[in-house]
Amino acid sequence: MSKWPSPPPYSLVGRHGVSPETTHDERARFNFLAQLNTHLATHVLPGNAVAYEKRVKPSFEREHGRAPADRHEVRKAMLKDAHFQTWSALRRDSMEQRQQAGREIVLRQAATLNNKAKQLNAGSPRLKLDPSFVSPAYLTKVDHHCMPGGYFEEVLPDDVSAAANYDVGIFATTAGGLGRFNDGGGHALAGWLKKQYPDFKPKRILDMGCGMGHSLLPVAQLYPDAEIIAVECAAPLLRYAHARAASMGVNNITFVQANAENLPEPDASFDLVYTTMFLHETSNKAIRNIFKETYRLAKPGAPVLHLEQPQFAGLAPFEQFMRDWDAFYNNEPYWTGMHELDIEALNAEVGFDRAKMFTAKADAVVDEAIFGKANPDVEDYGRKASWHLFGVTR
Repeated sequence: MSKWPSPPPYSLVGRHGVSPETTHDERARFNFLAQLNTHLATHVLPGNAVAYEKRVKPSFEREHGRAPADRHEVRKAMLKDAHFQTWSALRRDSMEQRQQAGREIVLRQAATLNNKAKQLNAGSPRLKLDPSFVSPAYLTKVDHHCMPGGYFEEVLPDDVSAAANYDVGIFATTAGGLGRFNDGGGHALAGWLKKQYPDFKPKRILDMGCGMGHSLLPVAQLYPDAEIIAVECAAPLLRYAHARAASMGVNNITFVQANAENLPEPDASFDLVYTTMFLHETSNKAIRNIFKETYRLAKPGAPVLHLEQPQFAGLAPFEQFMRDWDAFYNNEPYWTGMHELDIEALNAEVGFDRAKMFTAKADAVVDEAIFGKANPDVEDYGRKASWHLFGVTR
């Protein structure tokens, strides 16, 4: 018997007003993929470290008279190893299967989902789409996470299918590690804020790159009296995010189609500014512009927070190589550049005081009665529901 707990069944995934309907066979596919990803993370992935230490590194040292100097040399050497080839191929295939399964579910009911979202969004002043808005090419030209069409494809008018596909299949990728509503990251951020700022009563909050809103709602629920501005470029995500929030009774968020590099908001107008798992999907140039905006928009004394995977600096070359997998095999072209950045130096460059910077840990908070407790010893290099919180006070 395995010492690792099985992921929860897909039947426990939470439902909201725009959740896609799933059949028995569709749920079975997601259960299989969740089990596969758990098996890969707990039983197959660790073999990469063994392969590196026992075969790849000694072979490299015999040839070069030294150990690999960086993750690039590790990668070139590991690409020849059969164990890494097998694990990597299976991990990529699991993502492609997840996207195929989710897309099939969503497209067969696209018109119904769009109609549900349209009804929930009808007449709302809290959904602000701009028909003339042009999304930056560095986003529209990438099918992030191997998702056909990325976040922007619209197969029908007023489409939400891209967001619905993303939502319906996160369970399979994370094996339930983000909880019933895939919002474990948002709960991690909200829990950290509640602990570190127990008397905090923000009036205005900015979420940059809100996606489909799954990480946003726990923050909105923590501060129900705050006005929250959530910005995003992709219209399908915004339509879905607003409908999802409305169906769950969260009504203090205004969803705005805008580029986080240049927002139509006045200087020093927010008490809290943050991003969650957003920076690694933007270009290096865009990140610098976004950081400039965080400095401009935050009020004096306001926290500015970025929830992300750890940066490469300080990690051993092998771990850097493993964490860089998504850049090569999961359609995350900006992953490498973002994780090479010196976040503190970038914050200082745009005007923040180094003395007010900090880095903390934030682990996903999920309903343990249903989903169990994540095993802290299982590291899946980019998919573990645990992040670094890069912060600074304005």
